[in-house]
Amino acid sequence: MKVRIEKNVLNNGLSQVLNVVGMRTSLPVLSNVRLCAREGVLELITTNLDMGIRCTVAADVKEGGSIALPARRLASIAKALPEGTIELECSDDQAKLSCGCSKFRIMGMNDAEFPPLPMFEQTEALVVEQQQLRGWLRHVSFAQSEDENRYLLNGVLFAFKGGEGTASSDGAEAGASASELHVVATDGRRLSLMQQSMEVPEALRGKSFILPSKAVGELEHLLQQSAPVKLYFNNRQVGFELELDESAQKSGLAQSIYLVSKQIEGVFPNYLQVLPKTTEHRVRLERTLLLESIQRAALVSSLDNGTVKLTFNRNLLEISASSAEFGEAHESIAVEYEAGDKPISITFNSKFLTDPLKALDEDAIFFEFKDEVSPGVIKTNDNFRCVVMPLRLG
Repeated sequence: MKVRIEKNVLNNGLSQVLNVVGMRTSLPVLSNVRLCAREGVLELITTNLDMGIRCTVAADVKEGGSIALPARRLASIAKALPEGTIELECSDDQAKLSCGCSKFRIMGMNDAEFPPLPMFEQTEALVVEQQQLRGWLRHVSFAQSEDENRYLLNGVLFAFKGGEGTASSDGAEAGASASELHVVATDGRRLSLMQQSMEVPEALRGKSFILPSKAVGELEHLLQQSAPVKLYFNNRQVGFELELDESAQKSGLAQSIYLVSKQIEGVFPNYLQVLPKTTEHRVRLERTLLLESIQRAALVSSLDNGTVKLTFNRNLLEISASSAEFGEAHESIAVEYEAGDKPISITFNSKFLTDPLKALDEDAIFFEFKDEVSPGVIKTNDNFRCVVMPLRLG
């Protein structure tokens, strides 16, 4: 294999795949990146068996071929080389790199041992804009559970509604009257849901999958283009093929970026049952003002969860927190709210309120509630809901 490639192009390509490099010492090949040169491009592939990624970059290929090289070592060398064109020549499981006056020889491995990435050639794809998918994930990913004992909640559910059938992973009835996608995450104390009306391919309706949190994080990192992404899945894996916009192509990326991940196997809890059927009170609030007020009040809370109390009076929301160690904090926000016979006070983990407020872009949100012990709901006009359980202290 003989290739000429610009330093910045190789570095850009490696930066797309390094996060997926395997760390299992029992399979040394997983710590490598597979390089495959063909027809004017260089493919960079890494995998940890749970997740895999392929990125293609533009290159002057003099002679095709492939090799597996230590991923992080190659990235460190490529980053340290002087600016200019890198000449890469591989043979006998080793690679020679030269750029300017710098020359390196790197020991590699036969790439025949490198696990192939699963493909979805016969599977129908859902096509959406990358920024749209990134927005859905940003709106719900904060609610994923970090408790490994609740592995079913360690990811984000994608449930395709419309048409007949039963969902395999969401534990809820499939067959909504309108075609739509539900993107859901919960840790048992809060639940975030995005509902998107869209044309779901017939073959996908009534189906679902749970995308692991590590894949969610990697996908959010990759979804930067003003271009579509194709979503594929079967009973065990999920694939995302990201098309490239003009800016990405100018940076040397070519064709597409392909990410594939295992699903979390099992039945996701019936999230529809968690959504409050009725709420008696609805208050419109300025998102940034509410966020900053909660953050300030939580500074005096001694508990790890930064407990804050929301007290709804007539046309006034009071946000308070206190602790014996640090003292008290009080914030007031003018609102349009017709109070009942007495004010309603609800105590929350402040992080469970600030996380969705940070994830949203809207200037205004709606807060809905029933009483002091029922869940609070943060809503927008854009099919977003976040259900937060109150705290019961004392």
